[in-house]
Amino acid sequence: MSFLVFIVIVGIIALLVAASCIKIVPQAYAIVLERLGAYKTTWNTGIHFKMPFIERVARKVNLKEQVVDFPPQPVITKDNVTMQIDTVVFFQITDPKLFAYGVENPIMAIENLSATTLRNIIGDMELDETLTSREVINTRMRASLDVATDPWGIKVNRVELKNIIPPAAIQDAMEKQMKAERERREAILIAEGEKRSTILVAEGKKQSAILDAEAEKQAAILRAEAQKERMIREAEGQAEAVLKVQNANAEGIRMIREAGADQAVLTLKSLEAFTKAADGRATKIIIPSEIQGLAGLATSLKEFVTDDKKELLEKIVPDQE
Repeated sequence: MSFLVFIVIVGIIALLVAASCIKIVPQAYAIVLERLGAYKTTWNTGIHFKMPFIERVARKVNLKEQVVDFPPQPVITKDNVTMQIDTVVFFQITDPKLFAYGVENPIMAIENLSATTLRNIIGDMELDETLTSREVINTRMRASLDVATDPWGIKVNRVELKNIIPPAAIQDAMEKQMKAERERREAILIAEGEKRSTILVAEGKKQSAILDAEAEKQAAILRAEAQKERMIREAEGQAEAVLKVQNANAEGIRMIREAGADQAVLTLKSLEAFTKAADGRATKIIIPSEIQGLAGLATSLKEFVTDDKKELLEKIVPDQE
């Protein structure tokens, strides 16, 4: 009976040992295997078997990209300003063997390495440059850490400055400077607005004056054209009236001639015409030589001329030509 129990116990132990020799490596992981304390091989994704007692799993390595957020580190700038900067490092294990045997504590090593690298970079920059050169600092730190962590089987993909915390006095001065800058920009914008408004008002007045001048010019041109047109029409009317009078006179003379009037009648008609001419505003009348011999008829003219025209008749002078 005791032998049977012994056999069962041995079988159970053998099953447990066999089960411990079977290893399944999940995706994105690797296992470092040692034989008798020395590195044997690296198991990747899949099922693997090891020899009992002489082989053991030294380390299970995570091959996924990992993120480490380090606490703020005190750094001093080139112009002797102490500030606190905390960094975030994104890294990935590329060689499980080097990661397992390269450094005792890789995360602590990366933290200390990032702190010293950050101090070296910030020490060459002034405060203002540090606050505006995050990308430059990130690139330089990533390059330095990537080179330093290669022997550990670690690849640093990115380094980001999470926070840059200057001293309280510097923050207060920066806030005052920022406030003054905003007020200066506001004053500039107000001045630019007033200047633009003044220019627009002046331009508006200028355009208004130009339009008024153009309107006055057009009105003067229209008035001149209307006056010219009126004068032309008056002149044409007067010319037409004179032409009609001349035609009427010619027609009257023709009718008198056709009626057989003698020279005395024609002379009398001529004197009537000169009497009407003397009734106007002319101050001097020239009598043709054909009727100079009719001076003796002055008494007859008095019957056709009113008393207020006597002064004008006395001004008639014979034509000596």
